[in-house]
Amino acid sequence: MAESITVTGMILSAQPNKEYDRRLVLLTKERGKISVFANGVRRPTAMLSGCSQPFVFGKFTLYEGRDSYTLQAAEPENFFAELRTDLEAVYYGVYFCEFAETVTREGLPAKEELKVLYRSLGALLKKSIGSELVRSIFELKMLSVGGISPQVYECVKCRKKENLHWFSAKSGGCICKECADKLWTELVGEEGRTFGGQEAGTATGLVPGEKFLPVSGSTLYTMQYILATPIESLYTFTVSEDVRGQLKQILKEFVDLHIGRKFKSLEMLELL
Repeated sequence: MAESITVTGMILSAQPNKEYDRRLVLLTKERGKISVFANGVRRPTAMLSGCSQPFVFGKFTLYEGRDSYTLQAAEPENFFAELRTDLEAVYYGVYFCEFAETVTREGLPAKEELKVLYRSLGALLKKSIGSELVRSIFELKMLSVGGISPQVYECVKCRKKENLHWFSAKSGGCICKECADKLWTELVGEEGRTFGGQEAGTATGLVPGEKFLPVSGSTLYTMQYILATPIESLYTFTVSEDVRGQLKQILKEFVDLHIGRKFKSLEMLELL
């Protein structure tokens, strides 16, 4: 006989299944990412219909099967109703859920990942912060929790902690001016030019196999602050437009290379 368990989690996605059912993906504190079948919830009179939608956070009572779970009851604590009234916020929220579904694993507790997701969805409602900054904080913090965050405290080439002016997604983090100049010299020869001293307007430089992105001191400090600060204490600051732009570009390169998935929600955001 199937056993009943209760988990704390959030619904990441909900897809139609058969005529009246849904297949849910939950991110849970106790068991990580799990698949749950919600039988009959698409019927007009189904009691659990509203509790089987994306963004719903709470406690879920499930029957545990061999390969999946079946929803028995739900005690929702937050529907994120305000989020659903803002189209841009909805797409960002869907992206956060898609991202979480991609980087988490089944069977492994996901307490910290769930916390990051929950706090980040709530932060989308804080218009003073801005959705782009919330996205960057979410991405960097979720990558960090998953153990695949970029190195932003020292040069990935020589391990020096000074003059971290460049970022390489392929190398996995920041590169100091000296190492960047050395690589650039190896590419173009001794012509008196340094990679770090290129004319303004050259936003990126190409050296064999790597794409370097510029990192200002403010951007570097922001990334270090995000990684070092508990998620409960983040989403209380803003940064300049230049820092937001660098954060977005750096994390896009890193996510594209190390996650390797195209997110439909981001494509929709670009159309807004």
